[in-house]
Amino acid sequence: MLIQAEAADLLEEFLATRTPELREKMVLNAVPLVHYLLARMGLTQALGSDYEDLAHQGLLGLIEAVDRYNPKFGARFSTYASLRIRGKILDYMRVSDWMPRAARKRTRLIQKAISSFWSENLREPTEDEIAAVMGLKVEEIQQGLADSSRVLVSLDMMMDVDDAKDGSMYERLHDENQVNPEDTFENESIIKATAGALQNLSEREQMILSLYYKDELTFKEIGKVLEITESRVCQLHARAILSMKAMLQNE
Repeated sequence: MLIQAEAADLLEEFLATRTPELREKMVLNAVPLVHYLLARMGLTQALGSDYEDLAHQGLLGLIEAVDRYNPKFGARFSTYASLRIRGKILDYMRVSDWMPRAARKRTRLIQKAISSFWSENLREPTEDEIAAVMGLKVEEIQQGLADSSRVLVSLDMMMDVDDAKDGSMYERLHDENQVNPEDTFENESIIKATAGALQNLSEREQMILSLYYKDELTFKEIGKVLEITESRVCQLHARAILSMKAMLQNE
């Protein structure tokens, strides 16, 4: 990638001229952002052709970002492009029913089990307790949590994994260029409630969420920091998100 000063110069020149040559340079310069976001979503090249399809969708989102970006609205290009790329990938995954039906069903049942346990005990269940509630093996719960952590449960997608009519908080802001007071109030309320729910998570889960959402590390990088496997980070991330959703639903 270009160093920051060169990237800023390129962006400024492109916005002033909008030439096809500079448009192509803008896209090529930002391609690594697509792969970085895929990694943060737990999607790696181990997926083979599926990864290539997802990367292609991310590239389409990047091209849209380059064509539609307007600095007058105050957002940095990298921020705007990230939302476009991620949104395009999520849309593709929903439309193509990317998650297998069995995995989707297991994810939904785990979510309901966590919610039920929280309602009765006012605390987060362990994986052993989730397994006991569902009558499954711990290994099956861990696999279900790993499936859950791949994009479809995230701090900006506090919804049922099968609820296609809803989207992320970003996707619910219909007018990209104008702040809606109702959305502002909603986001402030969600932030406050989310902060309270965070306090009920284990210290390690709080650390994972902080490293992922605040420090923007990938699951693989978090695993290195905490000296656990990438798959274990995925599982703990999913359990934390599903537990927070259960807490918010039971407020």
